[in-house]
Amino acid sequence: MSLDVARLRAGFPSLASGIAHFDGPGGTQTPSVVGQAIADTLTGPLSNRGTSVASEQRAEDAVAAFRSAAADLLGADPRGIVFGRSATQLSYDFSKHLSRDWGPGNEVVVTRLDHDSNVRPWVQAAERTGATVRWIEIDPATAELDLSTLDDVVTERTRLVAVTAASNLLGTVPPVRTVADRAHAVGALVYVDGVHYTAHRTVDVAALGADFFACSPYKFLGPHCGILAASPELLESIRPDKLLPSTNVVPERFEFGTLPYEIMAGATAAINALAAIDPGSATTRREQLIASAASVHDREITLRSRIEQALAELGPLVELHSRASDRTATLFMTFSGRSSVDAAAFLAQRDVLAPAGSFYAIEPFIALALADDAGLRVGVAPYTSDDDVDRLLDGLREFLAS
Repeated sequence: MSLDVARLRAGFPSLASGIAHFDGPGGTQTPSVVGQAIADTLTGPLSNRGTSVASEQRAEDAVAAFRSAAADLLGADPRGIVFGRSATQLSYDFSKHLSRDWGPGNEVVVTRLDHDSNVRPWVQAAERTGATVRWIEIDPATAELDLSTLDDVVTERTRLVAVTAASNLLGTVPPVRTVADRAHAVGALVYVDGVHYTAHRTVDVAALGADFFACSPYKFLGPHCGILAASPELLESIRPDKLLPSTNVVPERFEFGTLPYEIMAGATAAINALAAIDPGSATTRREQLIASAASVHDREITLRSRIEQALAELGPLVELHSRASDRTATLFMTFSGRSSVDAAAFLAQRDVLAPAGSFYAIEPFIALALADDAGLRVGVAPYTSDDDVDRLLDGLREFLAS
C-alpha cells in the first residue's frame, strides 16, 4: 500500500503556509491532533497525580498512556520509559548517574559520528572522574564508522560505549548491534542516541543491543521533550540524586519535579498519529507502527533517490557527503566555490527551508574537513511532497546558475 501523502498533509495546519520543509532532522511539523491533545489535557480538569478526583486521575492516565505509547514505539517495557525535557538533558542526567563509580583506569568510548549530545556528556563525565576517553573514528570517504579497530578501542577497561543509531548530519546508520555485542562482551553498557533513527526506522531496543535508548518526539511529529528506554531491572540498579520526599519507584525516580502531563499527552498523540499513517491490516499499535514506518521508509527513500539523481546531474558543482551504504533520507552537501549559508538563504527566499550549519554534530563535521564553514542539510519527512522536491531542486539549480 503506497503512502497517501495528500491525506497525511491535510492533518498539518502549518503546511498551509506554503513552506517546503526539509528541516525535519531538526524538528518536524506537528499535526493538529497533537496540538489538540495538548490543549485538551491542559485545559481540562487537571491536577497533580492521584486518584481522589477526576483531575488527579487524568494526570495519572496521561503518564500511563505516555509510557505505553513510547514502549510500543520503541519495542520496550513501559516500566522502563523515562520522560525528559530533551534527549540532551537525559544524556547529561544519565552520564552523571552512571559515572558515579568511574575513576582512573576506567574508559568510556564515544564516536566521531555522533551528535554532541551523545559525546560531550560522556567526555565531561570522564574528565570529572579521571576516566579515559577512547574514540571510534569515521571514514570521511564513506561517512561510515571505522570498526576495524573496534576490539582495540572497546576493552575490559570500558565502562560505557555511546553510539548513534543514525547520524543527524549525514544520515549514516551504523551497525549498532556489532558495537553493542563487542561492548557487552567486555561487560560495558551501551547508550544509544536514537533521536534521528526513530524518525526514520522501526525501533527495537533489544535487537539493537541498547541498554539505554534516547529519542525526541519533536523529531517525529510530537512536542519538544525526550524519551529514554531501558530495562526496569537496569534502572533499579541506578541510584540518582533526588529530593528526599520524591518517589524512589522506577522510572519515576529519574523524573524530577512535576511532569508536564500535557506534553506527555502530545507525545502519545504523535505516536498514535505515526501508527495511523499506513497501518494496513495491523491491529495492535506496535504492529501499526511497524507497518506505517515501512511505508514511510519506502516513500522517503524514493524521494531521496530523486534528489540524489538530480544532484548527480549537477556534477562537480555539488558534493554530497551522505554516502554510507545504509542511511536515512537525510542529505548533507556543500557547493564548489559557493557558500552553503548563501544556498540556504537563497532557498528560504523561495519558501524552501533547508538550513545550513553543522547541527551540533561537531565531531563528524570536523572529520569531513570541509572547505565551507557549514553544509546544507536536506531532510525528507513523511509529509514531504513531490512538489516540495521539485521546488527544492529548482531552487538549487537557480542558485548554482546565479
